Amino acid sequence: MKYKILVTGCGGDIGQSIGKILKEFTACELLVGCDMSDENPASFIYDHFQKVQAISSSEYLSAIKAIISKYSIDLIIPVSEPELRYYTQNKSLELQLNCPVLMASIEAREIGFDKLATVNFLKKEGLPYPKTEIFEEVENPTYPFLIKSRFGSGSKALFIVKNEIQFNFYKEMCSGFIAQELLENADEEYTCGLFRDKSGTTKYLIYRRTLMDGGHSGFGEVVENENIGQLLMQIADKINLLGSINVQLRLTPKGPIVFEINPRFSSTIMFRHMMGFQDLIWSIEDYFELPISTYIAPKIGTKFYKGFMEYVK
Repeated sequence: MKYKILVTGCGGDIGQSIGKILKEFTACELLVGCDMSDENPASFIYDHFQKVQAISSSEYLSAIKAIISKYSIDLIIPVSEPELRYYTQNKSLELQLNCPVLMASIEAREIGFDKLATVNFLKKEGLPYPKTEIFEEVENPTYPFLIKSRFGSGSKALFIVKNEIQFNFYKEMCSGFIAQELLENADEEYTCGLFRDKSGTTKYLIYRRTLMDGGHSGFGEVVENENIGQLLMQIADKINLLGSINVQLRLTPKGPIVFEINPRFSSTIMFRHMMGFQDLIWSIEDYFELPISTYIAPKIGTKFYKGFMEYVK
């Protein structure tokens, strides 16, 4: 059986990667994309592309319903973090659309989209975590330390506080942020794909990475680390994971410490797919109860590099 799939928020790097993957997926009969902007190459990738309002707009729901009806959509894959957060906060939205929505399990989303909840989850389950508190409540800081948006994504709102002058400045400017210890070993940062299906089978892939401007992984190398692997398996079990998430951590003298859980498909989704870790395909196969494709792990030391592609219309 083949399916008609709608990818919302498809214009960014993750949405473009998802489109390229699904164009080669034999179970995908029709691929439709939509985004609040048409200033992106999605129209080159998707069979059909449509500009829609932001998910916060009162017109969003009717626009998506119209696309579902027009193309007889079988599955929606929301890509952008604002969309995924909105679905998480408005659990009736999927019912209103009357179409299944492919996302990581609700527990993973509620924990991952709140950085303080992430730390509290790790602490509660006896897993290693970075010392974290609400920024407004910090009284006797130890420099340097990080502050970042509690509900923001990536490193878009992340600053290192090095002294009292910066501390006072950011305290005036950054309401709602959290303060977090600055973990050691900046060159030992890892991003990990983590997937778990309905049967409880868990797969993971560990990259040691180098960040580009904007917080994206520009270079990475596949590694094997038993301590990190065990930690990922524990997280999948204790968070009651279903689907695919991305775990970011640093390897410190105390062992691996998770500082972020992103409950969505990662910007490394294409690299992972090319290396055989096909979590997007597995998620679709698992949802429709199809046999899940075999995973052949890449060789340790396999590297990826972030590149660019130009389109002219």
